[in-house]
Amino acid sequence: MPIPTHPATSAEDLKSALAGFCTGVAVITALDGDGRPAGMAVQSFSSVSLDPPLVCFCPAHTSTTWPRIRAAGRFAVNVLAEDQSELCRRFAVTGGDKFAGTPWRPGGNGAPLLDGALATIECELADVLDGGDHAIALGRVTSLTTHRDAGPLLYFRRTYGRLPRSSSSMSASMASARSRSDA
Repeated sequence: MPIPTHPATSAEDLKSALAGFCTGVAVITALDGDGRPAGMAVQSFSSVSLDPPLVCFCPAHTSTTWPRIRAAGRFAVNVLAEDQSELCRRFAVTGGDKFAGTPWRPGGNGAPLLDGALATIECELADVLDGGDHAIALGRVTSLTTHRDAGPLLYFRRTYGRLPRSSSSMSASMASARSRSDA
């Protein structure tokens, strides 16, 4: 017997239901046409394809930062660590100088690479698709670096969190996962 479903009756209903899906958090960065750094926090980042290497994120059409990143044509994805919730909050707001006091260095494509990120993924903008009230930005990966072994910053039920773990159990489970994928 099918399980009855109930359509979302409002944007709030949809947000409430989707808040039960845990995501990682990243900051998308670029240098705009004036050479100024631009950045925005996203939880809508995902791998799309290994061949060719593609990733995506979904900026809102109302974003004031997205047009600057789009115009740049290249960007970096900075995957945030569990101790970077304040950095995420800084990049999640509209306006202001998000880079004030934020250590970064230019990547190979010029986009800002944020210090302390778990990984940075440099991309060229490959395509932008319509996604309702958001865009779906596809990036072709041109370079990537893993910087440190720490837990990810998570977003769940409209708050930040982290995985409960010890560093030795995380390293052991990562090594086990790597050996299984090599088989």
